[in-house]
Amino acid sequence: MANYDVIIIGSGPGGYVCAIRCAQLGLKVACVEGRETLGGTCLNVGCIPSKALLHASHMLHEAEHNFAAMGLKGKSPSVDWKQMLAYKEKTIGQNTSGIEFLFKKNKIDWLKGWGSIPEAGKVKVEDDVHGAKNIIIASGSEPASLPGVEVDEKVVVTSTGALELGKVPKKMVVIGAGVIGLELGSVYARLGSEVTVVEFLDVVTPGMDAEIQKTFQRTLKKQGLIFVMGAAVQKTDASKTKAKVTYKLRKDDSEHVIDADVVLVATGRKPYTEGLGLDAVGVKMTERGQIAVNGKWETNVPGIYAIGDVIEGPMLAHKAEDEGMAAAEQVAGKHGHVNYGVIPGVIYTHPEVANVGATEEELKEQGRNYKVGKFSFMGNGRAKANFAGDGFVKILADKDTDRILGAHIIGPAAGDLIHEICVAMEFGASAEDLAMTCHAHPTYSEAVREAALACGDGPIHM
Repeated sequence: MANYDVIIIGSGPGGYVCAIRCAQLGLKVACVEGRETLGGTCLNVGCIPSKALLHASHMLHEAEHNFAAMGLKGKSPSVDWKQMLAYKEKTIGQNTSGIEFLFKKNKIDWLKGWGSIPEAGKVKVEDDVHGAKNIIIASGSEPASLPGVEVDEKVVVTSTGALELGKVPKKMVVIGAGVIGLELGSVYARLGSEVTVVEFLDVVTPGMDAEIQKTFQRTLKKQGLIFVMGAAVQKTDASKTKAKVTYKLRKDDSEHVIDADVVLVATGRKPYTEGLGLDAVGVKMTERGQIAVNGKWETNVPGIYAIGDVIEGPMLAHKAEDEGMAAAEQVAGKHGHVNYGVIPGVIYTHPEVANVGATEEELKEQGRNYKVGKFSFMGNGRAKANFAGDGFVKILADKDTDRILGAHIIGPAAGDLIHEICVAMEFGASAEDLAMTCHAHPTYSEAVREAALACGDGPIHM
């Protein structure tokens, strides 16, 4: 039996980052992973492969719609789906092998197999039992199921199956208008599929700023996505090559059926804790099936911690990474910290959507005295030159102190632009601080400065 200071169960963004940080702090570390490659869902069947397909399909869109206007004449490229999937696989391989290198560099042992906790202080991997002073659970999440919908990962698929379809479908139905459904739906819409999104609620991307939601849905409609809102899916009926989706409209209880070649079930994710043996060891769970932890990521069982998708909070890779580093600090006897008020969210469609902090609806509900600064990308020279003028930056600031409370962006490079505001919020900056900071011209980031100016006397270019 090998003995470690820390054993981390799961090598996703939370787990592998936690393992590296523990090693940096001088601890003897092992990481348990049952996949053939490291990186968890994110690198293997999530964030990374989906972004590869989003990038490739966006390049196709640019060639079909904008190249000619720039004087780039010629036949638009055709889609070689097998080659696109090969590009995606190569991207995955480069990232997963990179983590394996980092494990070797930091002298982290990879315990290959699926782990369980037979008792506090011990982790079983296949037939071997290892001792650990501390155990950190970072086992991630899996796609949530839906009653009446049976997934076969061929015709009725989750995000995993949607990343490796045999061919581009003529018709795709996406169940759920959240981040995963809209990202993958936009990929296939660009590749020529007729994509219909069926959503139970009356808005896309639940929890986001309402103004962003409306603009986002309107933009995706222009790109060809069809939306059926306020619809409760009853069941799917699938054959080897086709499927039917039956849903009821909540407004009148009328029943409807849509035909599809592929159905993507994108109704969210749930914590993956199966087989860990948490019941036997006495780890407390929340009502939603998450592992209950305190402010130090400790469970009720001494020496057992949990981070990432298995605990409360947004299921985001970067949130798991932050918790991984913080939990490593705690285990090493230091002070770990995560500022949950400044965790950005990004949707990698085109245009991108990003947010951090409070929405306008939340501030109204809290009775906060706030002001809004907005700036359209149509007033941004770089965006207009790049056919990317759709969207805007919206900054919310306290009306009395001018402190930034939140920001919401829909537009080019929104996922990168949001971090300027994250850093500002981390330092307690005011909108004026952003407005008084010189921004290079011409850049997309000037739109952030203009929105900050709009919180004061007004923007310059609008």
